[in-house]
Amino acid sequence: MIYCISKKMEVAGSHRLTLSYDSKCTRLHGHNWLITVYLAARQTNGDGMVVDFKQVKDRIHGYLDHGNLNELLPFNPTAENLAAWIVEQFPECYKAVVEESNMNRAQACDDHFPIPFQYLL
Repeated sequence: MIYCISKKMEVAGSHRLTLSYDSKCTRLHGHNWLITVYLAARQTNGDGMVVDFKQVKDRIHGYLDHGNLNELLPFNPTAENLAAWIVEQFPECYKAVVEESNMNRAQACDDHFPIPFQYLL
C-alpha cells in the first residue's frame, strides 16, 4: 500500500532576490505565497498517518509566515529554492509547489524518493 497526502497553506512573507541582472525584485517586497507540500509513505506511522497535517503546517507555515525569507533561510529565496527547501524538511516529502502569485509557480521534486512517481498524487 502507498499512502499520499498533501497540505496546502498560505504564507505571507517578504524577500528580496540577489540577481545577476537589473530587476525590481532585488528590492524588499512581499507575497502571499501558496505552498502545497506532497508527502508519501509505504506505511503509516503508529497513529495511522503519513505525517500529521499540523506538523507540516507548524514546520512550514509556523516558521515562514510573516517573516523576511532572507533572514530565515540561508539561500537566495527564489520560489524554486524555497520549494527545494520545503522538500528537504520531511523525509516523506517528495514534492513542493510554491506559487508566489496567481501566475508564477515553481516546484521541486525529490528525484531519489523511494516510491515511484507514478504512484504519487
